[in-house]
Amino acid sequence: MIEHPKAVEMDRKFQEIYAEVDQELERRHGKLFSLHPTRPRHNTTSNPQMDGLFNLGSSFSPGYGSEHGRGYVIDLKICTLETIPDEVRSIIWEETLGMIQEKMDLVFPERNFVIKRDGNVFKILGDFSLGEI
Repeated sequence: MIEHPKAVEMDRKFQEIYAEVDQELERRHGKLFSLHPTRPRHNTTSNPQMDGLFNLGSSFSPGYGSEHGRGYVIDLKICTLETIPDEVRSIIWEETLGMIQEKMDLVFPERNFVIKRDGNVFKILGDFSLGEI
């Protein structure tokens, strides 16, 4: 598969944003729940998505049947076997979305990225164009 260099760079920047947000989530909430027994402790792997209490990332959606169209669906998993109270889950989501938005505004100021609820998911919307070839 051939990928456009600008798309690869955009993805790299998003991964950096998610890694920074993951670090902050771990700092704030990493001790709230016991870690899933198969999950390594925070900062013990080279990929923050693979360790610690939180797994944060996104995947592109073409937006078929969506209210807002194409964008990146944000995926936040809390890796525990414990029941997470709805109010705690809401606080963590609110903080996560705020941190992602703040970092996107700094990293991609010209793209006007915003996060909106789209059905039962949160989606990053904005200018995903890759420019001229």
